[in-house]
Amino acid sequence: MKVLFIGGTGNISTETSLRCVQLGMDLTLLTRGNRGVTIPGANTIIGDINERATQEILAKQHWDVVVNWIAFTARDVERDIGLFANNTKQYVFISSASCYQKPVSNPFITESTPLANPWWLYSRDKIAGEDALVKAYRETGFPMVIVRPSLTYDTVIPLPFGAWTHYNVIERIKSGKPIIVQGDGTSLFTITHASDFAKGFVGLLGLQPAIGHAFHITSDESLSWDQINHAVAQAVGKEPNIVHIPSDFICHIAPDYTGTLLGDKSHSVIFNNSKIKQAVPDFCATIPFNRGIKKTLDWFSEKTERQIIDAKSEQITDQIILQYQRALG
Repeated sequence: MKVLFIGGTGNISTETSLRCVQLGMDLTLLTRGNRGVTIPGANTIIGDINERATQEILAKQHWDVVVNWIAFTARDVERDIGLFANNTKQYVFISSASCYQKPVSNPFITESTPLANPWWLYSRDKIAGEDALVKAYRETGFPMVIVRPSLTYDTVIPLPFGAWTHYNVIERIKSGKPIIVQGDGTSLFTITHASDFAKGFVGLLGLQPAIGHAFHITSDESLSWDQINHAVAQAVGKEPNIVHIPSDFICHIAPDYTGTLLGDKSHSVIFNNSKIKQAVPDFCATIPFNRGIKKTLDWFSEKTERQIIDAKSEQITDQIILQYQRALG
C-alpha cells in the first residue's frame, strides 16, 4: 500500500511508522523535520500541511491511505477533506478517547459511548473534527476512519503532574519529595504502550470494512492511579511519597488541570476492545505498564537533555501540595 502519514515521528506515531515499514508498506512521512527522528525505509517530504506548496505536492499523488496524526480541529479536518477527497481510498483521523462522556453510564466504554466533554477544549475540538468527517462520509462517501487512542506512551511519562515530556516527577521520586495523585488513588485507568497501539492501528490501514467506523485501540490492563504511580516509582527504584488530593481542589488552585482531570483522569475508565479485535483479529496488547514504563525511563536516561525539569510545573506542584496541607490544618 502507498501510505501517507502527516506527522509520523511523534510519541504514538513513531512505532506505527516503524511497523508499516516492517510490513513492507510504501510509507511517506510529511514532517517539518523538527523532531530529529528518522524512520529507516520511509520516504520523507519536508513541509507544512497548511502551506499551499506542500498541498500541491500531495495533490499530484494518489494514496491508498492518508493518516493525519496532527489534526486537532474541525478546520484541520475540513482542509484535509478538500485536499484528499479525490486522491485517497482511506483517510484516518486520530481523535481521542478523552472525547467519551464521563462519568460513563456503563462500566465499559464502547465506541457507541456518547461523546461529550464540557471540561476540555482539546476533546471538544476532536469531537468537532469527528462530526465533520461523519458529515462528509454521509453526504459524499468520503472514506474516513476514526481512531481514538487512550493514554498512550512511548517517549513520554504518562502521569498528570510534572511529567509527559518533563522529568520533574522522576526527580521528585528519586529525592523522596511528595508527588500528587488525584482523588484517593483508586479510580481505574487504561494506559497503552505505543507499540501495542501500532498493532491494532496498522491492521486498519487499507481495510475497506473499517470505512465509516470509529475504533478505540487500548490495552486491556486496568490499573488504579496508585498502582500506576507505584509502577513508575518501582521502575525508578524508590518508594513513592504519594499525597492524595481531590481533583476539584487541584483544579481550584491550578485551573490548567481542569481539562485533563475533570474531563478525563479523575474518572474510572475501562475499555471494551471487542470492535478493534473483530476488525483486526491479530491485535493483542502484550506490554504491561510496569514493563513498558521501564523502557520509557530507559529512553529518558539515554540522554541527559531529555531529562527536562520544568520550573513552572515544579512550582505549581509544590503550591498545590502546600495549599492542601494548609487546608487540612
